[in-house]
Amino acid sequence: MHLLSAKGFLANGVAAGIKQSKKNDVGLLVAEEFATAAAAFTTNKVFAAPIEVGRKHMRQGVLKGVVLNSGNANACTGKQGVADAKRMCNLAAQLTMADGDLFLPSSTGIIGHELPMDQVCAGIRAAAADLGNSEEHALAFTDSILTTDTVRKFAAATVKIGKKTVTLTGICKGAGMIGPNMAVPQATMLAYILTDAAVPSAVLRKLLKQSVDRSFNCVTIDNHMSTNDTAVLMASGYSEARITATDNARKLLDALTDVTTSLSKQIAADGEGATKTVTVRVRAASSEADARKIARAIADSPLVKCAMNGNDPNWGRIVSAAGMCGAKFNPDRAKLTLAGTVVYRNGKPAPFDPVAVSEKLKAKEVLADLHCGTGTGEATVWTCDFSKEYVSINADYHT
Repeated sequence: MHLLSAKGFLANGVAAGIKQSKKNDVGLLVAEEFATAAAAFTTNKVFAAPIEVGRKHMRQGVLKGVVLNSGNANACTGKQGVADAKRMCNLAAQLTMADGDLFLPSSTGIIGHELPMDQVCAGIRAAAADLGNSEEHALAFTDSILTTDTVRKFAAATVKIGKKTVTLTGICKGAGMIGPNMAVPQATMLAYILTDAAVPSAVLRKLLKQSVDRSFNCVTIDNHMSTNDTAVLMASGYSEARITATDNARKLLDALTDVTTSLSKQIAADGEGATKTVTVRVRAASSEADARKIARAIADSPLVKCAMNGNDPNWGRIVSAAGMCGAKFNPDRAKLTLAGTVVYRNGKPAPFDPVAVSEKLKAKEVLADLHCGTGTGEATVWTCDFSKEYVSINADYHT
């Protein structure tokens, strides 16, 4: 399967010369007819021009498509940036026989530079000239959203709705400047999710909000919220499976969350300079809110992330992160299990073999499981380790 396995969509991506690498940097994703849609955007008060335009275009809950570029974030570019984002939408609309406000613009890359619009517009025209629904077209579009990513990120799910089979597919990008907190109305997190179910936009908004809260808002690389974070969900209706607020919405939500969770984990695994994925699971907290706060404090701690890179079973950094975040936490009732070994219990270190645990921490996937012993709240956050390469990438990344 690929992004366009969800029926009713066409796409393409091209190299327009925005990136110095000469890789794909302009993409076009279009509904063959029109799609109901919902979107979630960054809550950063410093937001890019495409976010300003996109929020307005999403008010009607219908899209013809998405037009995007990478290599330039079109952020902190003033009125010219807004005009350029609108121009991207209007050109894409002209080439696909639609209205400009039915397109959602996206940009990712360096902040503070105006878009090279001659190249952007040439890229949009080239992409529109060869739209298709093949795997080749899907991969060309996927490549057009990547910046410091080292791999493509894709997930899919199918679900039976009555006698119809509904397909959901999704792609995303993100490897650094990742600390999303998106609300429905960074290297950036961009995600595009498609389904061929027929879903009213009001239902899509509810489903996307719930799914984003469980997935994209639970992944962090460096806890730096981007100016451009965007997640878009589009429904073409081509499967003829109809979803309403009370009819099979739960099935679709479960499948959607499977897709967004997989994409979130892939983002963590592809963190800039990362050598491993770290899953932080907090259980038996006083509330779900406290569990999330504790899990996020542990996952965002640079000391914890450096310890993970060095395969150091430094439980003190994890427990102290839980205690300093403002959530209710009683260290005398807590138990920490690291890579399958209990290393802390009831306010004291548990006896364990540090050499053996260090060896376990060399795995590509590591679980830190903190049982708080004070309630029923649970939360999971996905992150990665901090390496010397992460510092090098971000020390040399021009902003």
